[in-house]
Amino acid sequence: MRTESTAGDAPRLYQAVLAHLQRGLWNDLRNARTLGWMVTGLVLSQCPSLPAWLPHIHSSATLAQSTERRCRRWLENPAIDPTAIYGPLVTRALRDGGEHPLVLALDTSVLFEQFCLIRVAVLFRGRAVPLVSRVIRHSSAQVSTAQLLPVLAEVKGMLDFLGRPEVRLLADRGFCDTELMAWLRVCGWHYRIRIKSSLILAAPDGQRVCKVGEVRLAPRETRCLHNITLTGQHFGPVHVALGRPSDGPELWQVVSDEPTSLQTFAEYGQRFQIEEGFLDDKSGLFDLEHSKLRDAASLERLVLVLSVATLLLVSEG
Repeated sequence: MRTESTAGDAPRLYQAVLAHLQRGLWNDLRNARTLGWMVTGLVLSQCPSLPAWLPHIHSSATLAQSTERRCRRWLENPAIDPTAIYGPLVTRALRDGGEHPLVLALDTSVLFEQFCLIRVAVLFRGRAVPLVSRVIRHSSAQVSTAQLLPVLAEVKGMLDFLGRPEVRLLADRGFCDTELMAWLRVCGWHYRIRIKSSLILAAPDGQRVCKVGEVRLAPRETRCLHNITLTGQHFGPVHVALGRPSDGPELWQVVSDEPTSLQTFAEYGQRFQIEEGFLDDKSGLFDLEHSKLRDAASLERLVLVLSVATLLLVSEG
């Protein structure tokens, strides 16, 4: 899938993309062909702006405006369901990826200060491959557990279909919520979540120990607390790893459903791959914020185009 020259590479890249897309479920193959050309235009232009795709899209239309209108109608079409399109593609890729336990990362990113992109990605070969992405009108990266659970339930449905119960979810401290941890426990998923300094730690009998931030650590000291509970609701038992990596004041504070050790920090550190993925989407590769779309549903379909491109590039790479 190298892109040496625009004229010669566009048809070859399109055929490679279409071969993957045709494995999905389509009620109209014309929609698959349009998506194939949009992914081709995105990869070759490295820009999510429709006009930038036009030189790379081969069409019988004589006017560039007609091709742009065709892509815009696709992005605005309510009958185009990103889940129905992307789900079969990514589950097939997971099925071909072996039987090793899956490591997932959960994170959010704000678009245009108006929308929030919620994403669960599978970490693979040092990259974060989108699994489920949802765009909502929400001006903050902080979202409620009620907004997260439908996304996670969709992920669980995919993994149950594949028979992949071994899952470890990684998330930043913005997702430190006992309701979310309880949901993960019911699913049988493991987790590593960074926690806030204000969180209350208590012994299994409910006796308050201290707040996380009150634990004093020397530089490069690590402390692991096992079989404790969190918050005034005494959620647990859980396990906590605390570390101070340098002379600075910053602490690493991670909660886990499994006994913690120094390795817990390395496991949690894999989460940063999803931040690199957002960087690729927004500025490093595809420049998502150059898009002029300002509608949540259309943006979610555009994110679908980016997700398909990322999945294919990682699979081929």
